[in-house]
Amino acid sequence: MIKRNQWPVLPLVAGLASGLLTGCGTGSGGSGGSGSAVVMGMSDDVLATDPAAGYDPGSWLLFNNVFQSLLGFPKGGTEPEPDAAESCEFTDTGTRVYECTLKDGLEFSNGDPLTSKDVKFSFDRMLKIDDDAGPAIMFPMLDKVETPDEKTVVFRLNTADATFPSKVASGAGSIVDHRQYDADGLREDGEAVGSGPYTLDSFGDDQAVFSVNENYNGGVGDVQNSGVTLKFFHGDQSALKKALTAEEIDIAYRGLTAGDIADIENASPDSGIEVVEGSSAEVQHLVFNMDDPVTGKRGVRRAMAHLLDRDALIKDVYQGTATPLYSIVPAGIAGHNTAFFDTYGARPSQEKAAAALADDGITGKVKLTLWSTPSRYGPATDQELKAIAQQLNASGLFDADVKSVAFDQYEKDIAAGKYGVYVKGWVPDYPDADNFTAPFFGKGNVLDNNYSNDEITGTLIPETAAQADRAATDDHFGELQDIVADEVPVLPVWQAKQYAVVRDDVYGLEYCLDASTVFRFWELSKG
Repeated sequence: MIKRNQWPVLPLVAGLASGLLTGCGTGSGGSGGSGSAVVMGMSDDVLATDPAAGYDPGSWLLFNNVFQSLLGFPKGGTEPEPDAAESCEFTDTGTRVYECTLKDGLEFSNGDPLTSKDVKFSFDRMLKIDDDAGPAIMFPMLDKVETPDEKTVVFRLNTADATFPSKVASGAGSIVDHRQYDADGLREDGEAVGSGPYTLDSFGDDQAVFSVNENYNGGVGDVQNSGVTLKFFHGDQSALKKALTAEEIDIAYRGLTAGDIADIENASPDSGIEVVEGSSAEVQHLVFNMDDPVTGKRGVRRAMAHLLDRDALIKDVYQGTATPLYSIVPAGIAGHNTAFFDTYGARPSQEKAAAALADDGITGKVKLTLWSTPSRYGPATDQELKAIAQQLNASGLFDADVKSVAFDQYEKDIAAGKYGVYVKGWVPDYPDADNFTAPFFGKGNVLDNNYSNDEITGTLIPETAAQADRAATDDHFGELQDIVADEVPVLPVWQAKQYAVVRDDVYGLEYCLDASTVFRFWELSKG
């Protein structure tokens, strides 16, 4: 993902799950919205307007602005605070019963009242539909939702999970109107009815239009604009840059190339365009199919780890817009270590790579294909994988090439086990080490790479999930990262910096680019 201000990634505050979360005041969309409308462009598509289906950055951007969750992440923070809820807390000592009390007077944008019935409906519906592209995968621990009265919601978990509040605060916790959504199927008319700071006025192939929701009652303060138009550039980075320089959009978010960003940063001060950099926990890995006849061999995977030159990729492909990543948990997230640096070092070693292959009985050049998809994980993904193939081939140990496939086919082929090594990016759902481990290595994980480790799935993931004092999980997360570095089911490549490029009369971007990954339309102002 993007320099007026740089915001640090804030580690998760210890003990967030065990304490009482109580509202510190409410805001209303009706009390703001007096500023000018803002036009923003991005190369990502919004793949869903229904929260039961969307599990991609574009869709969650929409969810975080149109829908409310019981909790939300404050600007610059990583500890959930009440939004639709007045208060939430674990009511047992084992982090398995989580109870929330709703604010008074909650309404959806259409005027329908929002009660505990809608909260239960939203979670039950998401789990029942269980869409392949949806967020139900985040809630295997949710046993049932109870509603003792119109203002009280009780979540009963089948396993202890101290990170449950963070999951509720994410886009996956979006509350929908039970009168407007089918309990058994997805809404496919491109419309959305929520109770967040904005309403979705229209949604089409090339843009979505949002206006301020006058009925909003939650944790957001005054809205700083009168609405937002979001234009989609469908992966066309040159068109996105052209629209910004032609003053057709006010903000370019997610999609400009590293070269575009460098050009803008080096432009004259009177260009009228600025680069705003924020913190990011977005990561990218190479993923190995453990059942593949080539990449299923540990020696191949370890040899690639010895040959990967992350610094060269950052310099030559990303021009400093990312940082090298040496573990599955990124820097700035509590529990991060540098397991791959400690195991393989930062400098490529042909000698150590050759030894890794020899130890596995491998002689001759290793022939393999690196599989890519052109835009889903960033506009430079194909270029990056070609550079990695060149690094491997330069060692004399590999005969590697690159093939790029449209994302829909890419996902199908991965699920069918057709690829030996492929690229995956990850934008976290919530800022906790759990979200960089459980989705990758837990049961039913998102990688589809046939990797399992009993110590990770049977001990480390459940024990870290149950620990209410998140600082106390560091040792176990460190052990998990060390196992992954030793067995190499994935190879971490980079951690993104987050950027938006704006015209110089637009403000508030620094509050939209932080480790929570919530892009807050309401903080944007113009003029």
